[in-house]
Amino acid sequence: MDVKSLPVFELTVEAFLSGHRIDVFLSRHFRNYTTWRLQRIAAAGGVTINSVPVNEVTRVFEGQRVCVRLIEPPDKLLEPEPLTLPVLYEDHWIMVVNKPPDVVVHPVGTVQSGTLCNGVQYLLDQRTKYKGLLRPGIVHRLDRQTSGAIVVALTHVAHVGLSEAFETSRVSKTYLALVEGRIEKDQGVIDRSIGKLPTGRHVLMSCRPDALQPKPAKTSYQVLERFADHTLVLCKPVTGRNHQIRVHLAHLGHPIVGDEFYERNGRVKPFHNKSEGNASREVETGLPIRRHALHACQLSFSHPVTQRWMSHLAPLSGNFLATLRVLGSEQFSKSNSRSLPANEVLDGHELE
Repeated sequence: MDVKSLPVFELTVEAFLSGHRIDVFLSRHFRNYTTWRLQRIAAAGGVTINSVPVNEVTRVFEGQRVCVRLIEPPDKLLEPEPLTLPVLYEDHWIMVVNKPPDVVVHPVGTVQSGTLCNGVQYLLDQRTKYKGLLRPGIVHRLDRQTSGAIVVALTHVAHVGLSEAFETSRVSKTYLALVEGRIEKDQGVIDRSIGKLPTGRHVLMSCRPDALQPKPAKTSYQVLERFADHTLVLCKPVTGRNHQIRVHLAHLGHPIVGDEFYERNGRVKPFHNKSEGNASREVETGLPIRRHALHACQLSFSHPVTQRWMSHLAPLSGNFLATLRVLGSEQFSKSNSRSLPANEVLDGHELE
């Protein structure tokens, strides 16, 4: 291949990357390339700063114009897979997806395919003819069996902005949960620290006094509808602890329907190695839903580039919706469509 036929990409050095080495700067923007690979490209004359060739140890400074010709291929590609991922919003910088249940967010351990990242990578590869030029950036996660809205960064600038927003709790998240039993209070706040359960084998969380390294955790909830033996609630986590809503509702005495781990009052179900890798992890509930009944129905944040406040609503569908109809929910039985817009769920029920 004629090297000169390869495209040249132009970047402007941001203030927060000023003073970094050229390989570090480029690795933030071309996330499928290692710094070692980018050093090779710079050493081979593939990088200029303000039209002047540089080497691999040159540092960049705010406002400089960096041009790079990617004369070597990327070396840490995600396998693109055409998954069914409903896209709620997308632009040049971010993508918001309604994650289906039983989908892991990113490759980990034995799960190296079929993840949300693999599906988003496929969508990104449709944007450019250069494979691996774009890579999805994960800034928050949903549990494997939790469905709903999740935002993915598509550029380095967006990744930095969103990461900071999540780290400083400048993001609003609302979940829909179906729990066991009838919650008598119409609304409340669960203010109970969460730490690691000392089980040894799996990283489970707990509100119990023996929890390891407990951290403050707070969840607001509001009852939407009561059934004979279940309650539908809206939950808003004020903090962002692992498994927070699942642990807090179980601590309240009302575990989420289909939760494979957490029971009432801090008890944990025995672990059964029912599945490996990408195998389905269905749970018998006696209802159409075969996983824990938790859905991230609303995600709100400031756009990392335009700074515009955005609220994204994830429609509820599938077996969760079918379960609510079976239970006799008046609100959900009126919908003849396959999915119910989340704004109908949230109408008049915004949590403070």
